[in-house]
Amino acid sequence: MKTPPPAGFGVYIHVPFCARKCDYCAFATWDDKAGQIDAYMTALVAEVRRATDAGMPLAETVFVGGGTPSLVPGDALARVITAVRRSPDAEVTVECNPDNVTESLLRTYRDAGVNRISLGVQSMVPRVLAALGRQHNPDNVVAAVDAIRGVGIPTFNLDLIYGAHGETPHDWQTTLHRALALSPPHVSAYALTVEAGTPLAADDARHPDDDDQADKYPMADAAFEDAGLANYEISNWAVPGHESRHNRLYWTQADYRGFGCAAHSHAAGRRWWNVRTPERYVDLVNTGRSTQAAFEELTTQQIAAERLQLTIRCRQGAALADIAPDKHNEIDEMAAGGLLAVVDDRVVLTPRGRLLANAVTLRLT
Repeated sequence: MKTPPPAGFGVYIHVPFCARKCDYCAFATWDDKAGQIDAYMTALVAEVRRATDAGMPLAETVFVGGGTPSLVPGDALARVITAVRRSPDAEVTVECNPDNVTESLLRTYRDAGVNRISLGVQSMVPRVLAALGRQHNPDNVVAAVDAIRGVGIPTFNLDLIYGAHGETPHDWQTTLHRALALSPPHVSAYALTVEAGTPLAADDARHPDDDDQADKYPMADAAFEDAGLANYEISNWAVPGHESRHNRLYWTQADYRGFGCAAHSHAAGRRWWNVRTPERYVDLVNTGRSTQAAFEELTTQQIAAERLQLTIRCRQGAALADIAPDKHNEIDEMAAGGLLAVVDDRVVLTPRGRLLANAVTLRLT
């Protein structure tokens, strides 16, 4: 099984503003700081230019996430994107809320070099969206996809979540059917997780059920495969050629630079992250100080362990050489149990093994 080449260097841009924070979200996002948007976007441009002047490599991927990047003025976001020096064929993605998408906004993105949109769909069933604390109208997903195609942006992703409280198997099938009716070139489907400090965490009655999620994952996998979307990472499916190049940066431990509050960066085994709040971030940029909050230097052992944890989640699997010889009996036992297979000296999860990926990884490290 051929291993993809290294993914290169990428840039992540964090936009922390939301109209309403979702009940499950633990990211550094706020729904009460709209008055800071202008200053924050100006600071982003300044930080990008400062890094460029310091010799930051050409970006082969750019990902604008949040938060809700589509909530800020399109021209302001375009200025940040165009400030990033990129390779001619760079993948440039912007996350969007379906309710914010217009052809005018997308044209602004397209003219700034955006060639991929990631739509936060989560569900196509209104009461399931309500259970997640989301407010968008599922019909706007259809309109957003039409707009993406209408302005000529070449590819897009639909982001789905399964396992919300009260979501029936029929609800999940409805979401899958309506999403696939849009012929998406890429779909991400994540099991709902409970993050500390969120409204979801505080409400035990809404916590997801593991068995329910284990039933819904194979429903999604079968539906996506039947539609021509191949699984290439546990939670990601794509038409060949439409895989997310930016996400592969993380899965292959490539270098990347994060801009904005709470954004993470990685270079040659060193990880660091910016201060968490937009106010502090803007102040540091404006006064010419470092936005770094803290860092860690990874040991050789940590790098190897993380490589195994990441690569085993992907279609090509983990290299057998990356697994200690004294763990090979574990490989044999899990292969006999139908959790994995050894293909061309790589350990590859089976569909059943994907459901237990964390347990498999623990047994191999």
